[in-house]
Amino acid sequence: MSRFVGLLFLLVMVSSCQEGQHDETVIADPEYLHKAMQHYTDVMVFDIFSPPVASRNYAYASIAAFEVIAGDNDSYQSLSGQIAGLEKIPRAPEGTYSTGLAALEAFYQTGKHFIFSEDKFLTKREDALQEIRKNSGISSSVMNRSLEYGQRIADHIIEWSDSDMYKQTRTFPKFSITRDPSKWKPTPPGYGDGIEPHWREIRTFVLDSATQFVPGPPTEFSIEKGSTFYEETLEVYDAVINATDEHKEIASFWDCNPYALNVTGHVMHATKKITPGGHWMSIATIACRKEKVDLARSAEAYALTSIALFDAFISCWDEKYRSSLVRPETVINEHIDENWVPFLQTPPFPEHTSGHSVVSRAAAVALTSIFGDNFSFDDDTEVKYGIPIRSFPSFLKASDEAAISRLYGGIHYRPAIYYGVSQGEKVGNFIVDKIKLRQDS
Repeated sequence: MSRFVGLLFLLVMVSSCQEGQHDETVIADPEYLHKAMQHYTDVMVFDIFSPPVASRNYAYASIAAFEVIAGDNDSYQSLSGQIAGLEKIPRAPEGTYSTGLAALEAFYQTGKHFIFSEDKFLTKREDALQEIRKNSGISSSVMNRSLEYGQRIADHIIEWSDSDMYKQTRTFPKFSITRDPSKWKPTPPGYGDGIEPHWREIRTFVLDSATQFVPGPPTEFSIEKGSTFYEETLEVYDAVINATDEHKEIASFWDCNPYALNVTGHVMHATKKITPGGHWMSIATIACRKEKVDLARSAEAYALTSIALFDAFISCWDEKYRSSLVRPETVINEHIDENWVPFLQTPPFPEHTSGHSVVSRAAAVALTSIFGDNFSFDDDTEVKYGIPIRSFPSFLKASDEAAISRLYGGIHYRPAIYYGVSQGEKVGNFIVDKIKLRQDS
């Protein structure tokens, strides 16, 4: 009897060892997460998400991946209790599982919840899983346990997201247009309704509220020649009329318009491109690859950058629909030159503050906190959209260029840029100071 028990124990031990024998270094290769992020961006470009909504999608998926890492790495700590409403994360499963695979699954399963083209996204997931099976030697039991844990984390994050007011704001009324000449109204060529006029109602992650960092106000509206506002409008007009090739390149590089309408006669078609948030998530990938950071640091970079983008959009949109300032294109066409057209297409929402200025600075502050002040990089994000690589000596310098690009493009007055950068810096610094992703930070 004792021999039988001993043999049974030995078989169980051998089986357990075999189950756990797989190459975790293969699965923990951060390239799986980097590629998943690119796949997510590609699908969102295809599905056409507005910049604020895209930032929400990135944030929840990135947080899901990070929470798996934080639950299995003593160097990191959960965001539970640090960001609004996120309750304690489910415990890891009993038995052997792959942290890398669970994190990847959490990203995919969370991400698919927020998009339309789920099948397109999950096809890439299946490709990744097949590659992992082939190269890591992972057993079916360990793989299944890992995927189940990733799904559990995804379910937890999705349930949390349901309480952020997004669904409720889908039913709120459209933005009302007034006859006040200082207030925003739809612009050509699409004359679209104001995008996300109630985004200020979305629950922030780290900011106390949407109004925590209210920026300086826009210049008082006046079409009187010689007035400050009129001079600011002329600056936009001249920036487009006298644009250099370099200024045009900068404006095009940071355009990040997810749905630009092209009109030829009576024919209209759209060009789909990455959002501002998508561009900065791509910069996070570029930084991770350049530094060759591991999966944990990569997940950290994505989580912190996406959180900064998310709260920055809420802060910015709060001001946009409070001041509701008219766009330069409208003022110039009505009072200076009816044939003037901005170099970039005016996006369908109010002018002040500049969204790219706010969110770019917030994201740059977040990335600087991870990779340092003088992190130079070559940004090839826009190459797939036919725009050449641009190089930057730091994240902050890149955000400076993103901000001024809005003047070169003819879609923002200078105060929206100046105040936007300041607003984004305050948001970014507050988040970096308050959120602790690493135990030693």
